[in-house]
Amino acid sequence: MKKGTKRKSAAAAKTKEEEQQPHQEEAKKPKRAKTAKVVSEPEYFDDHRELEDLWKQVFPVGTEWDQLDLLSEYKWNFKNLEDAFEEGGVLHGRKVYLFSVTEPQLLFMNGQSKVTCIPVVVAVVSPFPPSNKIGINSVQREAEEIVDMKQMKMDWVPYIPYGKRGASVERLNSQIFILSCVQRRAGLKHMKEDRVKKFEYCLPYFYHPFREDETEQSTIVDIMFPAEPPVVCEFDWEMDELEEFTNELIASEELTEDQKDEFKVKNIIK
Repeated sequence: MKKGTKRKSAAAAKTKEEEQQPHQEEAKKPKRAKTAKVVSEPEYFDDHRELEDLWKQVFPVGTEWDQLDLLSEYKWNFKNLEDAFEEGGVLHGRKVYLFSVTEPQLLFMNGQSKVTCIPVVVAVVSPFPPSNKIGINSVQREAEEIVDMKQMKMDWVPYIPYGKRGASVERLNSQIFILSCVQRRAGLKHMKEDRVKKFEYCLPYFYHPFREDETEQSTIVDIMFPAEPPVVCEFDWEMDELEEFTNELIASEELTEDQKDEFKVKNIIK
């Protein structure tokens, strides 16, 4: 081999080695770690039934203030009330007014006896508010006091279901109204004790405008028979006997024998 050819081969080998060296250096550089893409898990929210908190929104009228928190001690189930407003239920499509009371009951749980306030919801079907009055009564009071609901900061307000909250109340056309009380518990400490106790003795005062007062009917009949002079007397259906009564009128010459039958027909026999 000629000397020139050998030098050319050595130079070419050196050039090739230099070209490979940068690639080797690049290969030695540490690679950046790829950041794993974090995939967020979807959040799940409990679906609320439309009327799920209906019973909780109704003010438990007549309940002692310190007993209100005890109502949430148990998970009371009022699904039957919700179902009543569903299609086919007894309250579906009807205008209903709801109020709540509590009934203290002695319950035996976990081997112990405990007085528990049980919530009771009362539904009144009516085209208009059944009452705007509150009756205040207790065994300690001499007589029942009837006052306007607003004096006790109570009123009938429309109930807004879960799915419609945020909408204008005027546009809801609600058919469910609940008894509400806006008295703040924090304000009770500034009240006199008698005023505070009034809330514990409250109950809605209802009256039936379409029903006549059920007063006991009298058994006494006032009689005026057209005779000369007119016979004016009282006959008691319970105490008097018809034949004996007319004979006494004849004996006292207030009535003649000929007028006896006419007297019975016109004034006494029903």
